[in-house]
Amino acid sequence: MDIAIRAFFGFCLALAITRVVGRRELSTMEPFDLIMLVVLGDLLQQGITQNDYSATGALIVATVIGLMTVVVAYLNFRVAWLRPLLKGGVVVLVEDGAPIERNLRRERLTVDEVEAQARQQQFESLEDVRLAILETSGRISFLPNS
Repeated sequence: MDIAIRAFFGFCLALAITRVVGRRELSTMEPFDLIMLVVLGDLLQQGITQNDYSATGALIVATVIGLMTVVVAYLNFRVAWLRPLLKGGVVVLVEDGAPIERNLRRERLTVDEVEAQARQQQFESLEDVRLAILETSGRISFLPNS
């Protein structure tokens, strides 16, 4: 039972850390960010399983984490007021060609990073963008000026 409780709290900790760290697509992560994710996973695994290398322990941990994933997805789907906490919300980064500095700072993004994403989506500059929206997935959606 102890391993199931550790798995539950490990899952909650991982969810909290990923919400605090912010949204980034895997393709936009720096190598350091990716290394930190791997290290975090290893540290959580060590804290959850400790010295239990049994198949039963692995099965319990996998089951608890799988169930927690399903529960969080269900709560995100069914309980509207929990969505911002579990998944976050969309954030407007650029409006009518002008970057919104406060939102960029909050998401720890630079104007250069947003401009690079805009160029990848065939926008010459941010002046051609009516809205740039940071989606909950970490992807930035750009809407052109009409």
